Amino acid sequence: MATPTRGRPRKFDRDAALDKALRLFWRQGYEATSISDLTGELGIGAPSLYAAFGDKQQLFNESIEVYVNQYAGFAARALAEEPTAWDAVARTLREAALEYTEPGLPNGCMVISAGINTTNPEVAAMLEAMRTANVTAFAERIGVDITAGRLPADTDARVLARYIGVVMQGMSQSARDGASRDELRQVAELALQVWPKSGAAER
Repeated sequence: MATPTRGRPRKFDRDAALDKALRLFWRQGYEATSISDLTGELGIGAPSLYAAFGDKQQLFNESIEVYVNQYAGFAARALAEEPTAWDAVARTLREAALEYTEPGLPNGCMVISAGINTTNPEVAAMLEAMRTANVTAFAERIGVDITAGRLPADTDARVLARYIGVVMQGMSQSARDGASRDELRQVAELALQVWPKSGAAER
């Protein structure tokens, strides 16, 4: 009688594991997520986690990269596709209300919230640089519209772009605190009312 052979071990799905880690960091933040949390969520032992992803920081860095590419590209798309700063900002804030409350995903923005209370200076600096880059991208687009005469010449592009960033950060935290999609939509519309008056024709 033939001896039954053991089945092959299930192949490790690295992409699926990375998505689970990403969502855990997204929900809990970098600092509050332990190696034990990660191994429990991914269903693997610590040695397997280190072999697949390196240390916690390396896993977080990779998670952020995937997050930006798969979940957080709406602002970059708006800037690339819309004809004016007003159109890009309006689309971004309106889509933020949707993205930050997407069913089945953690609320808010991972880039905004994941570094809260972190004691890791490299993680904090990386996330700060990403947020600053978003502000800079909006400021550059606003500057183009100032030059083109679509916005008043005395508009401070950096301050207006910073305002957009502040609104998005507030919307992200509000979503994590339980604000509804409809509430965030209304916040977006209120925020847009401060746009410099000469942009009214574009609305």
